[in-house]
Amino acid sequence: MLFYHPSYSALPLPPRHRFPINKYALLKSQLSTLQLDNKFISPDKAPFESLLLCHDKDYIQSFMNGTLSQNAIRKMGFPWSNDLVERTLFSVGGSIAAAKYALENGTAANLSGGYHHAHKDFAAGFCIINDFAVAACDVIEQGLAETVVIFDCDVHQGDGTASILSKHSDVITCSIHCENNFPRIKAESDYDFPLSANTDDDAYLNTVSQALSLVCRLHKPDLILYNAGADIYKQDELGLLDISLNGVYERDRLVLDYCHQQGIPIAAAMGGGYQKNITQLVDVHKQFFIALLANPAIMI
Repeated sequence: MLFYHPSYSALPLPPRHRFPINKYALLKSQLSTLQLDNKFISPDKAPFESLLLCHDKDYIQSFMNGTLSQNAIRKMGFPWSNDLVERTLFSVGGSIAAAKYALENGTAANLSGGYHHAHKDFAAGFCIINDFAVAACDVIEQGLAETVVIFDCDVHQGDGTASILSKHSDVITCSIHCENNFPRIKAESDYDFPLSANTDDDAYLNTVSQALSLVCRLHKPDLILYNAGADIYKQDELGLLDISLNGVYERDRLVLDYCHQQGIPIAAAMGGGYQKNITQLVDVHKQFFIALLANPAIMI
């Protein structure tokens, strides 16, 4: 099942703002060409209690009430608004819902999410609440899973995820990212696979395959939360890797097929992607869904 809410793209931003907020609505529209219209569910907002599993109460209340400092807002990357609060809560709710659906049915995806730069008590890099950290802790707290792997294939390291979950032995963090990219100071995931700039398809896919096999063999997860970042693509303006469009497809196909073969539930989020050409960016994100449909044995 696919989780989407209109608030994902309903955020007024200043002209020439760096974040491609329209991509979510355009992606949903594009997926109608893949006959996925009947696979969408609208999520509920993330419960406040779930957010507190990973975030500081004062920070969450300041964000929701609009009392963050100007420095905190600048680091967040978005101007504060009530629309931003709504969008954030629905986005996190989408990842929680996708995690629960995957545990029951095998596979799910949230068209938003992947906000891995959000730390316990501050936002960074367009990430306010760490949806995958919250989703992982939520399903464990409810007794739905014992071990969760967050498999982060965004081009940027999941520093907030690593920091928040550093003392959670039941949530395994794995980040495959460009070493020379944001954030400048990296956190320490349970497993980090830093890649040099201009890494090509073959080297990248080999790393993804080995990393996924390693963490699953060692930890036998009940659930994988997969950050399918589109910013690995070679034309991404914040990327630095040399991954072709087919390489993005092969990465997503590899991860989906492996989880299906091993019987491991998987919930995906679309993660980062930054191109001024929004049509081209949406096409990169769409590779995940093309890969999903390429395996008729995978039910969503």
